[in-house]
Amino acid sequence: MSEFLGSIWWLLVALGLLITFHEFGHFWVARRMGVRVLRFSIGFGKTLWSRTGRDGTEYVIAAIPLGGYVKMLDEREGEVENHDLDAAFNRKSVWARIAIVAAGPIFNLIFTLLAFWLMFLVGMPESRPVIGATNGIAATAGLVRDDLIMSVDGDETTTWSHAILNLITHALDRDKVTLVVEQANGEQRQVMLDLSQLSNDFKEEQTLQEIGITPWRAKVPAIVGEVSPGSPAFKAGFKAGDRILTIAGEAVPDWAWVGALVQKHGAADKPLVVTTERAGSTFELSVQPEKKRSGILASRLILGITNQPPDAELQAQVARAYFLHKYDLLNGFKAASAEMARLTSSTLGLLGRMLTGTASVSNLSGPISIARFANSSANAGLSSFLFFLGAISLSLGILNLLPIPVLDGGHLLYYLIELVKGSPVSEQVQAKGQYIGLLALFGLMGIAFFNDILRLVG
Repeated sequence: MSEFLGSIWWLLVALGLLITFHEFGHFWVARRMGVRVLRFSIGFGKTLWSRTGRDGTEYVIAAIPLGGYVKMLDEREGEVENHDLDAAFNRKSVWARIAIVAAGPIFNLIFTLLAFWLMFLVGMPESRPVIGATNGIAATAGLVRDDLIMSVDGDETTTWSHAILNLITHALDRDKVTLVVEQANGEQRQVMLDLSQLSNDFKEEQTLQEIGITPWRAKVPAIVGEVSPGSPAFKAGFKAGDRILTIAGEAVPDWAWVGALVQKHGAADKPLVVTTERAGSTFELSVQPEKKRSGILASRLILGITNQPPDAELQAQVARAYFLHKYDLLNGFKAASAEMARLTSSTLGLLGRMLTGTASVSNLSGPISIARFANSSANAGLSSFLFFLGAISLSLGILNLLPIPVLDGGHLLYYLIELVKGSPVSEQVQAKGQYIGLLALFGLMGIAFFNDILRLVG
């Protein structure tokens, strides 16, 4: 229940921020262009809160938080007094109208840049693309354990997310791709991956598995390092040096499984059976986990133990595989710009491939998936939530620029036609365009919502 409430909360926080920033772009530029703004609304439907400012604008928060709008003085929507005609949107030049409409998506892009910049100033924990195991196409090409992917067809891959984005593009195109990899000893070599061997039913979200690459993961032995005084583990009799073998009868391969299995099998109101090994003897301990808050609306079960520090060899491997992506002001801005450019290119490429049928529409996500991502990123820390906000803002900016009549991009298309033909697009054509645009938008939303349901039941 806490995950559900947390997902709803962080979805509202994310949408509130992004919608407000987007609509403020329209509002700010409209005011600068001399257009009177009648209403600034965050959300649609029933008004939950409203206030009229000294500027005469009504500021509204509405019940349905899936968008917003800026209502401007416009002769097409009602009678306008003669002395107010200069402040009407439809009386402004086509370039002024283009600026006002384009401001929303542009402000989304600005928000993305700011979010990524702040993320790099705070520091983003990242994992380098170090390979843990290979099979199939990857093994045939010569990739082996501990290889670090340095670049994919000349594009530098600092993190796994960079490597995966590049590999997905080439996988969808079924082409051959050259990787530069670095071995554990520092030596580099080139490897050619033949992605034409991928199956016809290949799924983009399983790119690495289909290629035959498993990312390296630190396997810390499930040995207790410290037991917090007064904790559930302390009361149950855990000692430093205990090796955890099973939790509720399920095997514990390494330390990463401990927290996951406690969440899976544990409850704050009943004992959890943990099998441990101590000094060659195996025995069972009964421990009652404690619920601890891990966010505004989230909580998790804890035992009150930490792992034994890894040995020098494992520490060296961890240092090679994980790092903190952090920069100063100037370099952070450069990194944010590069990250934004990378994601923009990937998003546009994926959209283009969905239109041509090369990529599956299963990549579209709806409000349920976005809510879950919002919750998980918020619980992961500030930098993860900032990345989530930036990525969603970028997607909203690109989506709104698509030439679909009900979106900003559709209005921009009308204005570009007006520039070419010298007169506005007829109201009849605009009305038909709105109808087609609504059908297209509802179609996209329906596919995204259907994908959400499949992810839930899958």
